[in-house]
Amino acid sequence: MDSFTKLNELKNILEDMGSVLVALSGGIDSSFLLKVSKDVLGNRAVAATAISYIYPSWEINEAREFAKELGVEHVEIEFDPLTDVLGFKNNPIDRCYICKRTVFSKLISFANEVGIDYVVDGTNADDLKDYRPGLRAIEELKVKSPLLMAGLTKEDIRFLAKEMGLKFYDKPSFACLATRIPYGDEINKIKLKMIDDAEVFLINKGFKNVRVRCHGNIARIEVSKDDFKKFFSMELIDEVEKKLKEIGFKYVSLDLTGYKTGSLNVGVK
Repeated sequence: MDSFTKLNELKNILEDMGSVLVALSGGIDSSFLLKVSKDVLGNRAVAATAISYIYPSWEINEAREFAKELGVEHVEIEFDPLTDVLGFKNNPIDRCYICKRTVFSKLISFANEVGIDYVVDGTNADDLKDYRPGLRAIEELKVKSPLLMAGLTKEDIRFLAKEMGLKFYDKPSFACLATRIPYGDEINKIKLKMIDDAEVFLINKGFKNVRVRCHGNIARIEVSKDDFKKFFSMELIDEVEKKLKEIGFKYVSLDLTGYKTGSLNVGVK
């Protein structure tokens, strides 16, 4: 199927659902899903964003702004993974599963309280290609993934978002900040704040695809190889090193492999 055929299938799926609570992270997939849900269902589409220090602060703000721009009711549900999610701080390989079980259970409870038929998320067809234990939680809780059901890939979503004139069509993918910490290394608020501050700094310096992986007191920076030339300016290198050390890292490094989503999932089954 081409992208437009898949879009029509998505609209049919949403219409059949009747009313939806869209789990809105601020990323391109959930934002695109909210836009189409609003177009199809009107005020029967409601957005919900989980608010926590494990999510990039700027992305939460973008979720708020987009929901406001669409005129969609937007619910914010706060949670603390270090206290609400058993075992989360120990950073097991199924960390995403236990976290999503908690978050989506809260969304389901809210949806049931207000009479919304379905909780939906932005999982797309390409998400099945990576190690994503959170998908098991979504399946167990019977959360629906309309983009996946319609067969939409990330490429489809970017293309359609551009056709719709949505400014975020080329936005890079971002995940929760805990994904920057290797499995088995303890998660705490200090590390998450350091990662968030470091990534915001690099984004403001013009790096679009960026991750700051936290290996103890070492920051391992990933940027696209296309941005290597920009990075290799002695002035910028000195500025980045100084800033990240101010943030709390003792050592600052650049990964010569370049930016890659899910790089800490290599070898994990």
